[in-house]
Amino acid sequence: MQLHEIAPLHPGKTKKRVGRGGKRGDNSGTGHKGQKSRAGHKMNPALHEMLIRIPKLRGFKNKPLFGKSMGINIGIIDAKMTDSVVTLETLVAAGLVRKSQTDIKVLGTGEVTKKLTVKGLPVSKAAKEKIEAKGGTVEAPTVKPAVKKGV
Repeated sequence: MQLHEIAPLHPGKTKKRVGRGGKRGDNSGTGHKGQKSRAGHKMNPALHEMLIRIPKLRGFKNKPLFGKSMGINIGIIDAKMTDSVVTLETLVAAGLVRKSQTDIKVLGTGEVTKKLTVKGLPVSKAAKEKIEAKGGTVEAPTVKPAVKKGV
């Protein structure tokens, strides 16, 4: 290949120059002022991510420190657990949840084949019906985990 044999990939394609009047008004789609409206603007992606997270306007709310409770299906508990007593500690020991996940709720998806006893965890109505149909019991949680709202 010689230098005179090189051809552009997209011949005849011109770059659109934005922000110079035209049919879209004065700013032609670049917005008003600021770094992003200038020609040749370039932003470091990491800096952009950081700027998004910085509160700017009044009424800015940080995300809640504690999110919604994590659900775990009764079918998974039945399949993976060898112990008949289901507590937060036994779920951690079985590898179904992490130690840091303290707000867990037992949900009713799946089938129950064993007699289970759920202690100290909130349980949905469907899961409670399935557990009690197999002769198991559900003991209500003693202390409900604190869920903080955003400040």
